[in-house]
Amino acid sequence: MSRHQIIRQRHDTRRRTLTVASIEALGDHMRRMVFTSPELHDFVSASADDHIKLFFATADGETVMRDFTPRRFDTAKGTLTIDFALHDAGPATQWAAAAQVGDTLAIGGPRGSAVVPDDFDWYLLIGDETALPAIGRRVEELRSGVPVITLGLVNGADDEQTFATHAKWTGHWVHRAGTDASDTDLLLEALWNIALPRSEGFVWIAAETAVAKALRSHLLDRLGHPREWLKAAGYWTRGHADAADKALDG
Repeated sequence: MSRHQIIRQRHDTRRRTLTVASIEALGDHMRRMVFTSPELHDFVSASADDHIKLFFATADGETVMRDFTPRRFDTAKGTLTIDFALHDAGPATQWAAAAQVGDTLAIGGPRGSAVVPDDFDWYLLIGDETALPAIGRRVEELRSGVPVITLGLVNGADDEQTFATHAKWTGHWVHRAGTDASDTDLLLEALWNIALPRSEGFVWIAAETAVAKALRSHLLDRLGHPREWLKAAGYWTRGHADAADKALDG
């Protein structure tokens, strides 16, 4: 296998019904839920930025799907952790805000994984609140001692997170203070002030689609980062409540 090769895996998919086992507030705009189910015995999530479909019932009886990241999966305990960003008044936020221990939720997937190798010299992870579950998971899963830089856009200091990791983690936070998370300048200006190593690194970006595109363009066109060592995605699009994960790597 060549160095720095991203491996794509496919998984068998089916719908599973999970039960809420615990709920924890992560700041003012995030709720962490741990789910249990015997149906998780063959669940697979091989990459930190996998996404699964969550199914929510609306007031008019319809069912809608939203993409979420498996924040943590404990095979031995049979538990799946999902972090919910409370960022709008949509069905996912409404469900998460009202959920109680014992409630059930249907999920599907993940359909596949793009496994980023743990052999880069350093990692840079950039995103807003919707990307924090994937950022946190990758930071925690990286090998001991490898430098990893994170740049997170959150509303305020109460929304900053800490990650338990053996990697050499440096966290940078940008506070949008109530401004729209689709403002491309906030993360771009912060990125300008970060000195990146000159060795071989992997960059991961996920945010509002226009923001992710601007960051990707800056890293590729201005900083000359190798295209094959960068993965970017629009996790949501301003004005489109049901937008799914949109890869921007092409």
